[in-house]
Amino acid sequence: MEKVMNSPLILDGKKISEKIRGELRSNISEASREAGREPGLAVILVGSDPASEIYVRNKIKACEKVGIRSFSYKLAEGIRTEEIIELISELNAKEEVDGILVQLPLPPHIDQKEVISAISPSKDVDGFHPENMGRLLGGIEEGFVPCTPLGIDILLGEYGIELKGMDVTVVGAGFIVGRPLSALLLRRNATVTVCHIHTKDLAKFTSQADMVISATGVPHLIKSDMVREGAVVIDVGISRIGGKIVGDVEFESVSKKASAITPVPGGVGPMTVTALLMNTFKAFRIRTGIQSTSTINP
Repeated sequence: MEKVMNSPLILDGKKISEKIRGELRSNISEASREAGREPGLAVILVGSDPASEIYVRNKIKACEKVGIRSFSYKLAEGIRTEEIIELISELNAKEEVDGILVQLPLPPHIDQKEVISAISPSKDVDGFHPENMGRLLGGIEEGFVPCTPLGIDILLGEYGIELKGMDVTVVGAGFIVGRPLSALLLRRNATVTVCHIHTKDLAKFTSQADMVISATGVPHLIKSDMVREGAVVIDVGISRIGGKIVGDVEFESVSKKASAITPVPGGVGPMTVTALLMNTFKAFRIRTGIQSTSTINP
């Protein structure tokens, strides 16, 4: 990939998402006619965290646009773990529900592991159930890959960025992005280094990498002196400073050195939602036995 001086390739997640969602809309319409119903996604929101409410609203809106029926459940902040699990059990048995998503994070008093484990692996479109995580680690294609790692993988593929043999540093070892992403990168034959809050010299690792992927939520953590010339930079973080949305990467300075970079907003975010739609359609197809004609499969 050639780089024009000071003009990196902008990895436009919004544009790629629109392309994929257009294809999904067509495929879902055809499959829905064959199955006699639309794919169904149940979304559970606990409490009233403003950011979570926005995420859920965006996911439901995206579902509507591609022909996925959404079932929304807004639960009180003080609800008990057992009550959430009871609802999940009902949704596991509900024929018209193909996917179940519990918006994270959950309030501190809720046992997140118990809630995630209660979701049927075949309806776990977020990909966080231990069985799906195990399939990812084991390189078994049949499971569901968590949405942000899947979205990044698809975005890189759409721009022809080959991961095989690439030295990739992942900054952030979280359950939602860092850990599953590292497993997916290994599946793609990248050499992966994972950094986290206890890493002693972060710049030592990022400055040697062919690709840096940051998923910490720390605004402007990755600066230009931490990235080598020609690196690919993927910014998963999202924060708000003075009313402006920013990422983990100091975009203005880092983009002058990168060969390719994702913007915030408009990079990884739209791809995460698109991956959720793809996983939901995949769950629907598996449950109904309908084959996919899509050229892009999760």
